[in-house]
Amino acid sequence: MSNDPLLQPYQLKHLTLRNRIIVTSHEPAYPEDGMPKERYRAYTVERARGGVAMTMTAGSAAVSKDSPPVFNNLLAYKDEIVPWVREMTDAVHEQGAAIMIQLTHLGRRTRWDKGDWLPVVAPSHQREASHRAFPKKLEDWDIARIIKDFADAAERMKAGGMDGVELEAYGHLIDQFTSPLTNELDGPYGGSLDNRMRFCLDVFRAMRERVGDDFILGVRYTADECLPGGTGQADGIEISKRLRDSGLIDYLNVIRGHIDTDPGLTDVIPIQGMANSPHLDFAGEIRAATNFPTFHAAKIPDVATARHAIAAGKVDMVGMTRAHMTDPHIVRKIIEKREDDIRPCVGANYCLDRIYQGGMAFCIHNAATGREQTMPHTIPKADIRKKVVIVGAGPAGLEAARVAAERGHAVVVFEAANNPGGQIRLTAQSERRREMISIIDWRMGQCEKLGVTFHFNTWADTDTIAAENPDVVVIATGGLPHTEVLSNGNELVVSSWDIISGDVKPGTNVLIFDDAGDHAGLQAAEFIAKTGAKVEIMTPDRSFAPEVMAMNLVPYMRSLQKLDVTFTVTYRLEAAEKSGNQIIAHVGSDYGGVAKQRTVDQIVVNHGTIPLDDLYFELKPGSKNLGEVSYDELISGAPQTVDRNPEGSYQLFRIGDAVAARNTHAAIYDALRLAKDI
Repeated sequence: MSNDPLLQPYQLKHLTLRNRIIVTSHEPAYPEDGMPKERYRAYTVERARGGVAMTMTAGSAAVSKDSPPVFNNLLAYKDEIVPWVREMTDAVHEQGAAIMIQLTHLGRRTRWDKGDWLPVVAPSHQREASHRAFPKKLEDWDIARIIKDFADAAERMKAGGMDGVELEAYGHLIDQFTSPLTNELDGPYGGSLDNRMRFCLDVFRAMRERVGDDFILGVRYTADECLPGGTGQADGIEISKRLRDSGLIDYLNVIRGHIDTDPGLTDVIPIQGMANSPHLDFAGEIRAATNFPTFHAAKIPDVATARHAIAAGKVDMVGMTRAHMTDPHIVRKIIEKREDDIRPCVGANYCLDRIYQGGMAFCIHNAATGREQTMPHTIPKADIRKKVVIVGAGPAGLEAARVAAERGHAVVVFEAANNPGGQIRLTAQSERRREMISIIDWRMGQCEKLGVTFHFNTWADTDTIAAENPDVVVIATGGLPHTEVLSNGNELVVSSWDIISGDVKPGTNVLIFDDAGDHAGLQAAEFIAKTGAKVEIMTPDRSFAPEVMAMNLVPYMRSLQKLDVTFTVTYRLEAAEKSGNQIIAHVGSDYGGVAKQRTVDQIVVNHGTIPLDDLYFELKPGSKNLGEVSYDELISGAPQTVDRNPEGSYQLFRIGDAVAARNTHAAIYDALRLAKDI
């Protein structure tokens, strides 16, 4: 048996877990009609196949109709969920992993206009900042009804073959009862800590009576809200002991913080540029104080930190949830002593930020996650070895090279720069986004192991490509900043790339016109503002930086607000003219009737990129497919069979920003779904 602490089994009551790594409860927003159907099941089973000890689904499944999910989630209050759950649990168990589900009532952490439009309920009328609903204060019959709903849902989950149920307390209804900040009830459920905890214990008691003793029950809860007047650390330790002493539960899953605001949520679930494992020591304090099975997950992205968490006795089971979205086969690679092959989580939080905007969770650099039905995590070998030439070593080009090499092809990459990375290398200039470079470093490491040939500092042309006698050519040349957006004065502006790269010195009074809404605009703003310059960010949108999304916006705001940056929405920069050593910016509005001016010494435009596609069009006449892609074949996962030119000698494709300005995930997805069938 291995001496690795992570690979030791753990006995949780009657349940033997095969190692110490779990995927904690989370909702990837893959349900269909509130059910865990094929897509959801395929995603969950892949993590079990990868060797994880236990995977927890749903973050969290709704137990009541007046707890409507604000994004796509499982509906545990419906009887029809049982057979879908059974299919999923059976498939996970076949892979040797345990499976649990998280149940919740959201309380005030939802909206009034979701689901059946029932009143939002909470133990006070205080609304939550994030979801904005003004709740009804719970009545006695609401409390009794919801307790029964929890018990009913737990019974359904046991009937569906789950190994257990975890209650989501923190930020949700149970925590709203426990916290003195959100409980304004009188009588048996309000006032003293005994009374505030009564709802949680009543729920557990009702569930335990329904599911029996041979079923795991746990709770994910905050043991320190980090809020004035809220549950503090001393209270949290006392709550932890009372949960243990209740005899109703089998483990504690500890978090620290609050989630009622975007900044609070981001501190609980830190993103890139924030400290790794910030709450691990605190979880260890809870375990030491209770001597009770303790789980924890919060930005534990790497095996070394997870190993320390177990070896040092901080926790009994360590959660690597986002890390398993990036690489579902972490445990298998540990067992096979291939830790260097683990695809690293870079903390970009594209996964979570997407779901909070109503989308599905996708990993920024594993395009197979959430697409397990059509995209492979392990690339199969091709029947025929081909020569594949790729131009560009950004994320799209490197992914195409990696996948084509995994297929067994001979792969050559040409890159005009002296280093790989493309736009990501620019992005990683920011200290806070430095982790992004791992997207490139991992692919370079994989390509080198697979024998890919690289030619850096090489501007490929048609003769360069022809000399390779390729079967397939992939153009991944990316794009260049698009700044030609004004009616006049375009020659007076610089791009966000110019600022981030250091090619252009920041001004002292700067207007940033950002209608791309991505990271580059805010990165440029932060870089300039840190020099002491006066900075205004202007956008024609209703909100700024919508592509950055909520949790990623938090660190920018903390920095930019301290630097006194001005944010202006719903205005459009229309033109610029020189006035001595200053620039007059002419500002209008898409809403009409506005004409304003700003006098600045620098204008920065962030407007995406224009494809760098000259080589593609030069190569197009000599290609078999004349550059055409069959979208039906691409979407269905079939090889490209378009053959329009009998005189052509190679297939030609372009991917990523060489097609159109999008983002890193789109570029990598382009490459994976094309190259996997070459």
